Amino acid sequence: MKHKVSFLGLGVMGYPMAGYLAKAGHDVTVFNRTAAKAGQWVAEYGGRSAPTPAAAADGCDFVFCCVGNDDDLRAVTTAAEGAFATMAPNAVFVDHTTTSATIARELHAVAAEHGFAFVDAPVSGGQAGAENGQLTVMIGGDAEAVGRAAPLIDCYARMQARLGGSGSGQLAKMVNQICIAGTVQGLSEALHFATRAGLDAAAVVDVISKGAAQSWQMDNRAATMLAGTFDYGFAVDWMRKDLGYVLAEARENGAHLPVTALVDQFYSEVQALGGGRWDTSSLLVPLERMRRRND
Repeated sequence: MKHKVSFLGLGVMGYPMAGYLAKAGHDVTVFNRTAAKAGQWVAEYGGRSAPTPAAAADGCDFVFCCVGNDDDLRAVTTAAEGAFATMAPNAVFVDHTTTSATIARELHAVAAEHGFAFVDAPVSGGQAGAENGQLTVMIGGDAEAVGRAAPLIDCYARMQARLGGSGSGQLAKMVNQICIAGTVQGLSEALHFATRAGLDAAAVVDVISKGAAQSWQMDNRAATMLAGTFDYGFAVDWMRKDLGYVLAEARENGAHLPVTALVDQFYSEVQALGGGRWDTSSLLVPLERMRRRND
């Protein structure tokens, strides 16, 4: 079935995701805070743009969203001109923003009061995953609403799974970020050690990537880390935002995350060096700076 849908937020993730919905034949209306970006999307994919989230959501079967953080999400949902003001009964709001689990539960409850559904569905795969339609989507929400949204999410996902009730998608994304933080720090220390030991670090990576040390980060970031290239990918500022949600949730549920907390501090060092927009693999930079100071 083809549906009337809207997509709120046309950043590096949302722009191609909305494009895949249009390519699948859905009738797509987009909203973006910068209207020129919405106009560019319409010129490329067709459909139409709207001046407010409320106007974009009016009459839609599904409303998708991918913005920056909790405050941005509130601005496009429950604010005066937010989408919740015009959501149709039985419609489904699918939020792909990485947020706190708290706001996911909050908006799920507000949506239920107004007769429509809210699904939290953060993604993993980065800009390349969005552009290639190969995202992994972690979903929380009512099973019926998730089931209705699944065929549309499939337009840009290689994997999607409902992991429980409201907030479960965001909690799963936190697990994802915990894994990534530790892996990138480990890879950074390994490359730093290899260089200090006088090894050809690239050759070492070529060998160990065929064994138990292999990871996505090693396969996709080791070479650029050794080249000192960090001007692409998932930004440090975004990772620190995500780790902030992780550590806040851990304080609530009693989880002990010493490595994650330490890596968050290391990312703050990268920010202090002016690397807030560098790729998360830039954890190598403080180690190399320390080496040069000690030499």
